[in-house]
Amino acid sequence: EVADLPLSMQVKLLRAIQEKAIRRVGSNQEIPVDVRILSATHRDLAKEVAAEHFRSDLFYRINVIEVQVPSLRQRKEDIPLLARFMLEKIAREWGITAPQLSDEALSALNTYQFPGNVRELENIIERAATLCEGNVIRASDLSLPDSPGQLPEAISEPNHLAQAAGDIEAYVSSIEKAIILEALEANDGNKTESARMLGITFRQFRYKLKKYEME
Repeated sequence: EVADLPLSMQVKLLRAIQEKAIRRVGSNQEIPVDVRILSATHRDLAKEVAAEHFRSDLFYRINVIEVQVPSLRQRKEDIPLLARFMLEKIAREWGITAPQLSDEALSALNTYQFPGNVRELENIIERAATLCEGNVIRASDLSLPDSPGQLPEAISEPNHLAQAAGDIEAYVSSIEKAIILEALEANDGNKTESARMLGITFRQFRYKLKKYEME
């Protein structure tokens, strides 16, 4: 997640790209390197540059070939392929026969919106492989949220004014808290990944957890 690099680290990365050399921590000697750099981000880097959150010179250095990858919810046809690939990987690592996905499990995955994208699918598949019986994964083994991938009711329903009447701060806070809970659930409680999913810094995420007494 290159957009999360602090400005001080952006400078170091830029220098390494330009000079084609690095210096180990505590060393005065530079080591030449010949590498190809691939970076990923879920943010609009051009907007980050305009907001002075990302260095423009580094942006132009790394933005040579750009590949747009649609979110998992936009390419449902990939879900069965990815799920089976993950199950085969688990089987090799655990030394077991790869569990099979039942039709009901595949149907449940195809209707889920995956706010956590491919990483969330991987977590779901690994958990299901652990919980399933008879080497067959059923829908109940996936442990998907009751409202798969949907925003909290307060957000999805168009009656914001009625719900916010009298105390807009409490209403907005309830929405934010629900989103934070969903992010934590999607990432198995991992705060760093949850912050990244929501596009905020880890410090901001911790502040919100303390604000809503969720720690």
